[in-house]
Amino acid sequence: MYKKRKILAVIPARGGSKGIRHKNIRKINGIPLIGYTLKILKDISMIDFCIVSTDSKKIAKISEGYGFNVPFFRPRKLSGDLVADIDVLKSTLLDSENLNKIQYDIIIMLQPTSPMRKKEDIEKAIKKLVNDNLDSVWSLSLSDKKNHPLKQLVINKNSFSYYKKGGEKIIARQQLKNLYQRNGIIYALTRDCIIREKKLMGKKTGYILINRTLVNIDNELDIKFAEFLLKNNK
Repeated sequence: MYKKRKILAVIPARGGSKGIRHKNIRKINGIPLIGYTLKILKDISMIDFCIVSTDSKKIAKISEGYGFNVPFFRPRKLSGDLVADIDVLKSTLLDSENLNKIQYDIIIMLQPTSPMRKKEDIEKAIKKLVNDNLDSVWSLSLSDKKNHPLKQLVINKNSFSYYKKGGEKIIARQQLKNLYQRNGIIYALTRDCIIREKKLMGKKTGYILINRTLVNIDNELDIKFAEFLLKNNK
């Protein structure tokens, strides 16, 4: 709880994955990927309840090994590749409230595929959401200008063109505005943002900026990079 707001942490971890088989329990430096998130949650006293949203008995068993019960499984209809995060959050929120007979004020989503998160990232996002009276807070990282949209190209049959108009005018990276990307470390939302607005990005959205090297696990190369970063993380 923070300033009388009851807080629910949701870890979405379905069993299926096309890129990496059993991605959420794939071991990185000897620890299941989901384990990095669960270990951090044990140290955050302001969170009232943590729930792993999964359709997998294997993930449930590993979560229980870290001290987190999985009292219900995610419905099959919410376990596909194209299911929106907001639908998973709403279902998990309502099931958790029914289970605990409590109405939560703040819901945070912590994706296991971002193992580089720190305790202070989570606490900072929650405090910003409450103290600035926001609907949602996302964690962002500065994007590399090498991948800026004005430098991207689109292939059209046997030719190609710039993805965005104006790309041909870019000579040096100093001409490019800074852009930012969501890094999956944390999404913090109010209950109303999920139930009424039905969006991850509310009408009053803020952000926390994370200025260290991160990795979001999508492929085998990401796993190698994560192993390197975690092994050398002081």
